[in-house]
Amino acid sequence: MSDSNNLQVTQRSKIRRLPQRGSQERELIYDILDEALIAHVGFIADNQPFVIPMAYGREGDRLYFHGSSVTRLLKTLQEGVDVCCTVTLLDGLVIGRSLFHHSMNYRSVVLFGKATLVESETEKMNALRVFTEHMIPGRWLEARIPNSQELKATTVLSFPIEEGSAKVRTGAPNDDAKDYSLPVWAGELPLKLTPGVLIRDSKLTGEIKPSENLTNYRRGK
Repeated sequence: MSDSNNLQVTQRSKIRRLPQRGSQERELIYDILDEALIAHVGFIADNQPFVIPMAYGREGDRLYFHGSSVTRLLKTLQEGVDVCCTVTLLDGLVIGRSLFHHSMNYRSVVLFGKATLVESETEKMNALRVFTEHMIPGRWLEARIPNSQELKATTVLSFPIEEGSAKVRTGAPNDDAKDYSLPVWAGELPLKLTPGVLIRDSKLTGEIKPSENLTNYRRGK
């Protein structure tokens, strides 16, 4: 079982390559999950592997996924199949003196488990709030919340954060000792998600202004 500070590790979730970059610390894993926006959800249906990008939200030790009630993805996941969920933040390109040592700086999370269907309307509504606040903090109190028909048309799944790990690479390239004398530039090219300029919907009426959570939007700490 996982403890209060670390996730569970089994043979399927053990980091085998460069384990020194790995961590099961919940605090690190939660930080990565809270900054990222897209999870890739992998599963097998009808003997065929699928990996689907999905938006999500985290509350405590669980993730929430949601979508149309008629999609094969959500119907399959709620049947209790094994799921592998991955999230990645790309922080930069690592530029080595040799092509072999080019790399990327990143923060990633890999989780394993089974999703369960959220049936309570109260929990479904809370999960949609969590999802909305993950995407745009403060938006839940600004826009119309889902009505009963929309809630019925939406499936929400709960995914436990119990087994898995984070993996992180930071810093400069690790070139071979003999290559450090080569006349080739090496270093890091940082990358980050940068919000652009808001684009006003042409159907907006009056002089409605965007709120500060939109004009000052950012990800991460």
